Amino acid sequence: MKKTLNSILTRTLFIVLFVTLQAATLVAMFLAFRKYFAYFYLFCILLTVFATLYIVSSNTNPAYKIAWIIPIMLFPIFGGPFYLMFGKVRPSRKERKLTAEIEERYYSVVNHRKDEFNSLREESKDAAIQAAYIEKAASAPVYTNTETTYFSLGEEMFERMLQELEKAEKFIFMEYFILQEGKMWNTILEVLERKAAAGVDVRVMYDDMGCLFTLPANYAQILEKKGIHCCVFNRFTNIFSSRFNNRDHRKICVIDGNIGFTGGINLADEYINAIEKHGHWKDTAIMLRGDAVWSLTVMFLALWDYVRHEQDEFDEYAPTISVDAPGYVQPFNDSPLDNDAVGENVYMNMISRAKEYVYITTPYLIIDNEMITALSTAAKSGIDVRIITPHIADKKFVHSLTRSHYEVLLTAGVRIYEYTPGFIHAKSFVSDDEYAIVGTINLDFRSLYLHYECAAWMYKTPAVAEIKQDFLTTLARSQEVPVDDCQKVKGIRRLGLSILRIFAPLM
Repeated sequence: MKKTLNSILTRTLFIVLFVTLQAATLVAMFLAFRKYFAYFYLFCILLTVFATLYIVSSNTNPAYKIAWIIPIMLFPIFGGPFYLMFGKVRPSRKERKLTAEIEERYYSVVNHRKDEFNSLREESKDAAIQAAYIEKAASAPVYTNTETTYFSLGEEMFERMLQELEKAEKFIFMEYFILQEGKMWNTILEVLERKAAAGVDVRVMYDDMGCLFTLPANYAQILEKKGIHCCVFNRFTNIFSSRFNNRDHRKICVIDGNIGFTGGINLADEYINAIEKHGHWKDTAIMLRGDAVWSLTVMFLALWDYVRHEQDEFDEYAPTISVDAPGYVQPFNDSPLDNDAVGENVYMNMISRAKEYVYITTPYLIIDNEMITALSTAAKSGIDVRIITPHIADKKFVHSLTRSHYEVLLTAGVRIYEYTPGFIHAKSFVSDDEYAIVGTINLDFRSLYLHYECAAWMYKTPAVAEIKQDFLTTLARSQEVPVDDCQKVKGIRRLGLSILRIFAPLM
C-alpha cells in the first residue's frame, strides 16, 4: 500500500510540474512579445471574432455555445486562444479517420437483425421507434434471446461477477473508468492473474484520468508482467488539448462472449461499501447472458484496437450459447466524436413516449434546456415523473449545481427526492412497466456530450419490473424536496447559482 501511495504521489507531482512548465512557457512567450503587444492584441481580437463565429455556426448544444461565448467576449485577449485549446469539440482529420475505421469495423460485424426488429415492431410501434433511433444513431441492433439480471447494489454485482469470472475458459475483457487497489479490485485481479496463467485471454482497459489518483503511472506494465494485457485510454499529458476532456467513462465486463456486465459500478471499494466514502453508496448494474452480449464485446474490441493499434478478428469472440428469454435488449455506445448526443436522445425518447410514469435515478442533475423541457412537458401532461438524486454529495460544488435545477422542474410538477443514507451513483430510467435503461450515462454535460459511454435499453424483460421495484424501495429511503425549499434561496446565492448554471457545460 505504501509503495502504491508513493507511486501515485510521484505521478501526481510529475503531472503538476509538467502542467506548470506548460503554463510558464505560455507566460514567457507573452512576456517576450510585450513590445509587439498592439499586434498581439489585434491578433487576439481577430481570433476571438473567428472563435465566436465558429461557435455560433456550429451544431453543438446551444447551452455549450453560450457558456463559451460569454467568457470569450469578456476576455478577448485570452478567450479565443483558450477556446481553441479547450473548447473545440470537433474531431481533427486524424481523429475522424480513426473514428471512421472503428465504426466501419463495428458496422461490419454488428449487423441489423431484421427478424428481431420486425418482431418488436409488430409487438409495439412505440418500442420499435425507440429501438430504430438507437440502431440508426449508434449502429446498435436490438436482440432477443438474452437473459437480463439486475443488481440493485454493487455488492450483489461483485459477488456474481466473481462467480462468472471463475467460469471463464476463453477470454475476459474488462473496461472501466476507475480501478483502485483494495478489496474489490485485488480480489478480481487474483482471479484474472490465475486465469491468464491458465491460458485465458485477459484484457484490461482503464481511463487515465479516472485512475489519476488511484493507480501508479506504470500500472499497465505491472499488469502485463502478470500476463494480463492492458492499455490506458487517452493518457493525460497535455492540458492544452481539449481531448483530455474526452474520457472513457464506460464500464464493461465480458466473459467468453456469453456473459456481459455494464452499469454505474467501477472497480473500487466504495462501490461495494467495503469503505464508507459518502455515506451508503447506492449503485446498480445489469448482467446480460446471450445474444446481446455481442454488442458489448464489439464495443470493447473496437476501442481496444483503436488504442492498441491492433486488428482483432471479431468473429472469434462471438457468443456460443443460445438463451431462451423474454423481451428485447439493445446495448448501445455513445461517442463524443460522432456529433450525436445519443445518450440524451435515448433518454428524451423514453420521456416523451411515456404514457404513465418515468422514474429516474442519477447522481447529477446538470441538464440543458432540451432535457428540462422534456421532463417539464411530461410532468405537465400528467406523466408521473420522479427523480432520485444523492443527499450526501461526492463533490459539493457539483451537488450545488444539481440542486440549482430543482426549482424549475418542481414547479412544472416533477417530483424530486434525495437518497438520505448517502450517495446514489446509479444511472437508470424505467417507464410504464415496459421500458428500462441501465448504464453509465449521467444526466450532466460531461456524460451527455464529452465522454465515451454505454448502456442497455430494455423492453419487456424481467429486469424492468426489478428496476421499478428497486426505485420504489429506494424512494422509501429518500426524502422528497419541496418546492418551498428552493424558493427560500435568496439574494447572492441565487445569483451565484444562476451564473454557475450558465457555465455548467464547461465543468
